[in-house]
Amino acid sequence: MRIAGERIKRTRLIQTEKYVVAVDVELVIPADDPGEPCYEAETVKFLQEVKERAERDELTWLKQHGKVYAAVGAA
Repeated sequence: MRIAGERIKRTRLIQTEKYVVAVDVELVIPADDPGEPCYEAETVKFLQEVKERAERDELTWLKQHGKVYAAVGAA
């Protein structure tokens, strides 16, 4: 179900132990409650999928959907 309202794009960072993945997502500013943008259900599912795939080291898929950064240990 689509939420009525203005749509804006934002970059979200998904962090796991080995990676940080930057993905662009769409948020909605509902017409009846413009105080704060919100995610639609499919966006939440997508963000969960990104995290799960990052935890499974699926770099090919991750690179197709965003920018992947590798964590490096402290010196």
